[in-house]
Amino acid sequence: MQQADFNTQPQRKDIMKKYISYTMIALLATVAVSTAATNEDTMMEKEKAAWQAFKDKKPDDFKKVVSAKLVAVYTEGMSDMQKELADMQKWDMKSFAISDYKVTSDGADTIVSTYKVAVEGTYDGKDQSGTYNAASVWKKQNGQWQAIFHTNMKEESAAKPAG
Repeated sequence: MQQADFNTQPQRKDIMKKYISYTMIALLATVAVSTAATNEDTMMEKEKAAWQAFKDKKPDDFKKVVSAKLVAVYTEGMSDMQKELADMQKWDMKSFAISDYKVTSDGADTIVSTYKVAVEGTYDGKDQSGTYNAASVWKKQNGQWQAIFHTNMKEESAAKPAG
């Protein structure tokens, strides 16, 4: 009887090691998924804050979430912080709505976001309403996330068949 107990002891230790390993893997996976969701929610809030500040023509709020070294690319050309602030005054944005928001992380301090944004408004008196495909690159600097790159392009309307 004692010999049987002696032989099962290593098996029990192996089983316990497996259970502990599985538990740790499950815990780490849960943390990773929850961190990704938090990052996506956090970054979407930052993105919305940048759009809201732009819409409301609040340069100081805009500068809180957008880097002074911002680089942007649009169909009409390149932009930087100075041009963004000048363009802010030419926009009369009635509304914006972000959808299909996704983030991809490249390390702990860089995130790329992609999304669609439906905009209603005018730029320099010309209607610019529509849905835009957008992307931003966010970098964590001194503990704060700031957009360092942004682009958006208006989706083209589908051609209507002749007839």
